[in-house]
Amino acid sequence: MRDPHEHLWGIDLGGTKIEGVVLESPTNPKVLSRHRLATESQKGYQHVMGQIGKVIDRLSNDLHYRPSKVGMGAPGILDPISFLMKNCNSTCLNGEPLKHDLEKKLSMEFVIANDANCFALAETNMGIVKSDFTEAKVVFGVIIGTGVGGGIVVNGKLINGLHGIGGEWGHNFLHESGGRCYCGKTGCVETVLSGPALEKYYFSLTNHKIALPEIYEAHLVGMDKDATLTINRLTYFLGQAMSTVVNILDPDVIVIGGGVGNIDAIYTEGIVSLKGFVFNDYLKTAIVKPKLGDSAGVFGAAFLTVGHFPQSH
Repeated sequence: MRDPHEHLWGIDLGGTKIEGVVLESPTNPKVLSRHRLATESQKGYQHVMGQIGKVIDRLSNDLHYRPSKVGMGAPGILDPISFLMKNCNSTCLNGEPLKHDLEKKLSMEFVIANDANCFALAETNMGIVKSDFTEAKVVFGVIIGTGVGGGIVVNGKLINGLHGIGGEWGHNFLHESGGRCYCGKTGCVETVLSGPALEKYYFSLTNHKIALPEIYEAHLVGMDKDATLTINRLTYFLGQAMSTVVNILDPDVIVIGGGVGNIDAIYTEGIVSLKGFVFNDYLKTAIVKPKLGDSAGVFGAAFLTVGHFPQSH
């Protein structure tokens, strides 16, 4: 076995589960141990910290040592100024000094990033970018599901940003028809392109509530004009929203994860829309599906421990 100092330890703190992994090394990210437990966030902040500790205990028992550093993906952001958690859908974490409390409780360093950052890092180091786009320097990882988020990786390193919101394109303004967003603004990308937003739009046309995959199937059959309007809304506004990212970052690759990313029209009509909005007369950016599935979060968390990602007062 390699020197334990080269192992990468990661925790994916999700709304329903906490998963932990230990990878052998950055260059050979073979899984050495993997465990998961229910988050049980309804039992409160202290309980969630206890569950994280239990996952690390189980990994430690397999590896016969305890780590000095652990990367963790969280369902929100560690504010780099206040060092308190914010924007977490597991609301018991909001306003809490999670990094400080875990380090004190477990006597090890924690590096924390949001789930979209971990997704981008994983697909860059172990997923589709690693396998198919080895020369890529700038990667934008997108999650479009219940919400809309993103992460930026440049030369293998995350761009976290001054406020910890690097890549958060889901709360740029897109169109007023999206309505009020939970963040307090109106017409955010998330209010137009998220799965629930698209389902809500279809309902507004039909007074009929069905899931997005069913809407897409109805569109493909070609007998439901409202389903087609909904999918056309997705592809048109995706191109407009993503053009802002392309104009600013000019990435080599955009990887689209989350449930909405399974809709194939994104990679045809969506790209046509993007070409029409981007500030160039051609588009070379690769728009691709991810490779790692549900494993991206925990693998990306492990890679947070590699390189320079400072998080200290």
